Amino acid sequence: MTNETAAIEARGLGKRYGHRWALADCTLSIPAGHVAGLVGPNGAGKTTLINLATGMLAPTTGTVEVLGGRPAAGSQQLARVGYVAQDTPVYDGLSVADHFRLGAHLNPRWDAGLARRRIEQLGLDPKQKAGRLSGGQRAQLALTLALAKRPELLILDEPIASLDPRARREFLQVLMNAAADQELSVLISSHQVADLERVSDYLIVLIASRVQIEGEVDDLLASHHLLTGPRRDAASMPAGQQVITESHAGRQSTFLVRSSGPVIDPAWTVEPVSLEDLILAYLGHTAGSPEGQMLEINQ
Repeated sequence: MTNETAAIEARGLGKRYGHRWALADCTLSIPAGHVAGLVGPNGAGKTTLINLATGMLAPTTGTVEVLGGRPAAGSQQLARVGYVAQDTPVYDGLSVADHFRLGAHLNPRWDAGLARRRIEQLGLDPKQKAGRLSGGQRAQLALTLALAKRPELLILDEPIASLDPRARREFLQVLMNAAADQELSVLISSHQVADLERVSDYLIVLIASRVQIEGEVDDLLASHHLLTGPRRDAASMPAGQQVITESHAGRQSTFLVRSSGPVIDPAWTVEPVSLEDLILAYLGHTAGSPEGQMLEINQ
């Protein structure tokens, strides 16, 4: 797999249930070789997009391709994609070793050595029933099952939402190591902005099924600036500076802008933005707003 092939590419993608659109007119192209963070408020369509990309749903409109092919189009295409759902599903009545035997039976590229090394590193007993594992251990088992099938693309839908901070950090460390060692493309949906900052080098912000912004994190941060200076109306800003958010207090204005080049104006104090600043700006709310509260900022 090369970077010329998109990991996931959607064009006008939509899914409708009756009269309600869970996803509508979604267009994006995630290049291979990245760890892409997918973020947005509840109801934005993130899980629907993931279910379409994994082949668990069929689109109502538009198209989606995964690694250049139709999602879940046969056993070979299925083998190329690993998936971990939000509830990190495992079978309570099966032992860790049973899960691995099942994985070997179902996946033609199953790497038994990788699975064995992973549980040794995690200190898991192969004879332990999954139902007796902690939440963090269950999540690590689900991740191990996905990695041991040796996918080219790993898709994770809120896989650590219910974990405590230490378990989340351990999960993400394993994910980062695996992405580097196995040269994986990764799409991870999360409300945890701090977690996305640790692992993602590519970002998609999805709101009301529309992609608000997409691109490599370094490029996005470099093209956004926080400007503070004398009070000014947003309409008077130069054409090359797209105002994302604005606030005014007395004689002072603050704008977060997207610019194709450096901001050279002595009237402005120019500061860089963080990933948190960027995401919240595109959500259009402060951290204390209803949509902002849907994202965990400080954990």
